[in-house]
Amino acid sequence: MKRLVDKAITTLKDEGIKSFSDKTINYIKLRTMVKDKFIFGDILIINGCTLPHPQRYRVDHQAEQLRASGLYTDRINYEDLTLEKLKFYRGFIFYRCPITPIVEDFIKLAKLENKAVFYDIDDLVIDKKYTDTIKYLDTMSKEERTLYDDGVERMQKTLKMCDYAITTTERLREELLHYTKEVYINRNVASDRMVELSQRALRKKEEHEDIIIGYLSGSITHNPDIELIKPAIINIMKKYHQVKLKLVGEIELPSDLQEFQERILIEPFVDWEQLPEIIASLDINLAPLEESIFNEAKSENKWMEAALVKTVTVASNIGAFKVMVKNGEDGVLCDNKVKDWEKALKKLIEDKEYREKIANTAFQRVIKNNTTVYTGHGVAKFIRSKLKRNIAFVLPTTNISGGVNVIFKHISILKNKGYDVVVINMDNNNEDLDTKWGTIRVLKKHKMKFYGHFDTMVASLWATLDFVKRCPYVKRRMYLVQNFETDFADFGKYMRIEANATYEDETGIEYLTISKWCEKWLGEKFERDCLYAPNGIDLKQFPFKERDFKGKIKILVEGNSDDYYKNVDESFKIVEKLDKEKYEIQFLSYQGEPKKWYYVDKFMHKVPYEKVGEVYQNADILIKSSILESFSYPPLEMMATGGLVVVAPNDGNIEYIKDSENCLCYEPGNILDAVEKIEKLSNDKKLREKLIKNGVETAKSREWKKIEKDIINLYEQNK
Repeated sequence: MKRLVDKAITTLKDEGIKSFSDKTINYIKLRTMVKDKFIFGDILIINGCTLPHPQRYRVDHQAEQLRASGLYTDRINYEDLTLEKLKFYRGFIFYRCPITPIVEDFIKLAKLENKAVFYDIDDLVIDKKYTDTIKYLDTMSKEERTLYDDGVERMQKTLKMCDYAITTTERLREELLHYTKEVYINRNVASDRMVELSQRALRKKEEHEDIIIGYLSGSITHNPDIELIKPAIINIMKKYHQVKLKLVGEIELPSDLQEFQERILIEPFVDWEQLPEIIASLDINLAPLEESIFNEAKSENKWMEAALVKTVTVASNIGAFKVMVKNGEDGVLCDNKVKDWEKALKKLIEDKEYREKIANTAFQRVIKNNTTVYTGHGVAKFIRSKLKRNIAFVLPTTNISGGVNVIFKHISILKNKGYDVVVINMDNNNEDLDTKWGTIRVLKKHKMKFYGHFDTMVASLWATLDFVKRCPYVKRRMYLVQNFETDFADFGKYMRIEANATYEDETGIEYLTISKWCEKWLGEKFERDCLYAPNGIDLKQFPFKERDFKGKIKILVEGNSDDYYKNVDESFKIVEKLDKEKYEIQFLSYQGEPKKWYYVDKFMHKVPYEKVGEVYQNADILIKSSILESFSYPPLEMMATGGLVVVAPNDGNIEYIKDSENCLCYEPGNILDAVEKIEKLSNDKKLREKLIKNGVETAKSREWKKIEKDIINLYEQNK
């Protein structure tokens, strides 16, 4: 609050009541937007499954695992997916998603943006060669089967588009490797809520004389499994009259069990939150599975859910049960033979101590090894290993300027190198930008909450550094210094103090620059080590054009007339001394308009960057009078097009200008000296040819493709 009051007083004092009013209104608008904020996170899970049980395990539980392991994870149904979601996360997990136009476009764009894309699947519903083995599907109508098979084939297409897969069992992994290059096993585990409900059910668990064995079908496709052990159940029911059978879910009571109807308890499919109490009411949990590739790929959920309420499980000795259950220690495994199931059930029914020992051992193992909070590290580590290094550039605005263009070029180079790059815009008025370097993804700072992680965040102007320093979950913080911004404001302005303080950071900010001058003063004035890479030029944007110097010679003045350090007034004082019959005066400005006293034949305002090269091509001589530049682009761009330059030397252009070699320099403030240099160029053809030739060579030496490695190294040094 004190900081806010201090800023208000300073604004009133330095900038007046109008500026204070404008800023107050803007502040109120920004504050009211808090409720509309978006989230920047790490992972988005896109759910393509309508079945509640699978999506709970693979979407809700996996999201809980990842959050407990430090990856901020959100969930969404695939019908609600939009391309806008792309920029808000670092990686995407598609769970059982069939291909759709939006899913296909999303994955293609995600790869272009260097986002990691995973496919999660917990059943072999990705190829008809597997699903054709499900007997229940033969009961479907032709139309139903066609629709089902279409979904299977569409899921396979999505799987093949993704970079990696995540699955639940060893057999699934083995089969999935036929469709994708790398598969990670993240077993199904219980959520914290499941454990809470299971412990509540345990406390209610009561002793009873009867022995209740139970089968929870899950879905109607499991009916053949109960048929597998039905003879063993019949024999047990005949031999042990204290045994009762509880059947839960979508299951049909076989006719040959009707004689035990008084001892058979049938319950409908229940909500998962009620399931622990039902399982806790059992003494023995049955988990038979027919032998098939499809069933071998299934998870060990039934064993895990029963273990949480200390109910012993008897399971078929195949697939995940065979891998996870230690026979006779934390469960009982049976080959699919009637005599083996009878023998296992007989021992459990007759030996209560044996039964309870196995149940207790299973509980102790599962509570620590098969729950979300304790098991997320492995899958989180796998996902982190596949996420591309992500870099955020924080800009005060994305409006066109030389400094913004430099950053956009850096973004283009980094994206081509494989980095995931985004802009965080302090100005709330811009969406994603379509530029000559491709689409630039933009996050509006004032509409975002940042919960996801950044490998690197780069400040680009003094006003952006505070956000970079305060933003959480950033591993590496940088400050790209492109000018001595202290001098951007007149003496007495509060901004000068704030800007200057950014060069005295004590929090570990790494300083970068594209200017030898900036590197020098950061070292000499502030004792800052600074990483440097040269600035470059896109020669395709500024192609060469022959000039004939016939007729009126075209003089170009470039710069914002509102910025004192651009010193545009001096350029027009030079123009005043020129013969208007001999010269045509052109003025290019991105912001300010011509002052009343400027002599201008042709004014070009806010010209799109891709058209600036044409402006230079249509001029013969550029006058550039800036007194403060970090790196001065216009003279270099004019040289590239084959034009001539009369320039006042400053710290931003002395890296590449050479008087009488590639340009003519005039003494800053000496108007007549500049006029004399312009007249000399107009009259001396040999001098023009020399300067043009050397100017083009200077521009070629600065071509971006020749310095891309230096730019990449700027962000990789000391990584």
